[in-house]
Amino acid sequence: MPDELIDRNPDILGGTPVFSGTRVPVRILMEHLEAGDRLDEFLEDYPTVTRGQAIAVLERAKVMLMGKVDEATA
Repeated sequence: MPDELIDRNPDILGGTPVFSGTRVPVRILMEHLEAGDRLDEFLEDYPTVTRGQAIAVLERAKVMLMGKVDEATA
C-alpha cells in the first residue's frame, strides 16, 4: 500500500523521504524545528507542503516515538 504522506522514490532526490507530491525532504521540517523555527516559518519557506502534511508527519513521528497516547490518561 503506498504511503500517501511520504514518498520514497529513487528518482526523487535519490530516494530521500519527501512530502508526497513535493521535492521537499521530510528532514527539512525537523531541521527547521530543531533550529527553533515555527511551523509557519517552515511553511512559508516551502509553500508546496501543506499545514496538514506537516502536522501529519509530526503526529506520525510522535506515535512512532511514544506510541499512541490515550487521551483519557494524557
